[in-house]
Amino acid sequence: MRNIKFTYTKIAFLLGFVFTLMVSCERELSDETVFATLPNTAEVFTDTPVGMGSDFYFPFLGSKPEAWSVDNTEGYNSQASMRFDVPNATDPEGNYAGAIFRIDGAGRDLTGYTALTFWAKASQGVTIGEIGFGQDFGENKYQANVSNLNLNTNWVKYIIPIPDPSKLFNERGMFWYSAGTQNTGGYGYTFWVDELKFEKLGTIGQPQPAIMNGVDIQQDAYSGISLEVTGLTQTFNLGSGINQTVSAAPSYFDFESSDTGTATVNELGVINILGEGTPVITASLAGVEAAGSMTINILGDFELAPIPTRDPDDVTSIFSDSYTNIPVDFFNGYWEPYQTTESADFVIDGNHMLNYTSFNFVGNQFSSPTVDATQKSNVHINMYIPGEVPSNMDFLITIVDFGADQAQGGGDDSREQIFFDKSIWVANTWITLEFPITMTTRSNIGQIIYENINFSSLTNFYLDNIYFYK
Repeated sequence: MRNIKFTYTKIAFLLGFVFTLMVSCERELSDETVFATLPNTAEVFTDTPVGMGSDFYFPFLGSKPEAWSVDNTEGYNSQASMRFDVPNATDPEGNYAGAIFRIDGAGRDLTGYTALTFWAKASQGVTIGEIGFGQDFGENKYQANVSNLNLNTNWVKYIIPIPDPSKLFNERGMFWYSAGTQNTGGYGYTFWVDELKFEKLGTIGQPQPAIMNGVDIQQDAYSGISLEVTGLTQTFNLGSGINQTVSAAPSYFDFESSDTGTATVNELGVINILGEGTPVITASLAGVEAAGSMTINILGDFELAPIPTRDPDDVTSIFSDSYTNIPVDFFNGYWEPYQTTESADFVIDGNHMLNYTSFNFVGNQFSSPTVDATQKSNVHINMYIPGEVPSNMDFLITIVDFGADQAQGGGDDSREQIFFDKSIWVANTWITLEFPITMTTRSNIGQIIYENINFSSLTNFYLDNIYFYK
């Protein structure tokens, strides 16, 4: 027994010595070790792509895949630039140009910069729909962009401020763009970008973040639904004196609910409605309070629309969870500058609904394919008006057939209009609108438009189960 006890003592002493030595060594290493960091390379393209790897260009769905190239004959104070050939709207390979430039490998630490800058020009005066950074075909967590960027035939430097540089410690999405022919009558053009890089500029200041486009809005809602905080922007004053507004992803913001017992809001700006109350959603960005807010009037539980019972073979569905829907271009066709309608669509127990707010008019478009309503020539729509039905309500639904060319505005369009007055609606109740399409041409229907007329003051309603049937 004495020998065994002595052996254990020696083992314990030896383990203690080793442990002490390890702790001592670890302490010394931690004081001297420099931990690996991500590169902070500023340049994205200067005569050639910089540090992007071998596989970095990813086109958007429906865009022309070969729209981008390196032009070795044109550049800003150089002989090379990025060339973007925007196709004609009728190009079978893609009717616009758009893609992301994502690093093939580890991301970059961009926290030391304040803006993405570049020089650009075009073959003619054009407006580029969107240009920015932060898209990676993943979370797109810190996406930012400017819209409707005007280019001319001379090289001009452009600045896209970073909403909050401290967020960009591991970013792979260096650049993205989307350019169409809406302002050129459908005709293609070319534009060039050079000296694309991140910079630390001392001339960017006076941050002015905003949610809900800087407006304090009232929003009716129901328990169990989800809403989104929209209209997220960050505006800076540039050295030129111009205010530059950037659309910013929700993760740049810190959101807050005044009553987390009735509504919570996550980092993606998704609001979960929990119970009756009147919570107020606000936000800040990099410590600066954002203009705008959303006051939510929670009205209790929401009644779902009636479940359709028609045979699916007799239905062509635009929007319904009860049927297979055809492809839809958009449910909120925003026709500037006159449309005010916004969307606050939501889901309850797996049932999707369209919610239109700030309503004056709005369109659903389905052009690929259009709907042949020669046999299914009736329309079904469920509609719900919360709160009260306006006393002056006058509602118009327009059905638009694109004609044989299957193109809006191609010269052979036709339409039918159906008028409804307030007598058919009851507030806080789903009503069913059903009517036949009587116009002669109805084999290429591509739009349903909803509209306030005669100064009607309807501002908020819900739609479900939009379909054609026989």
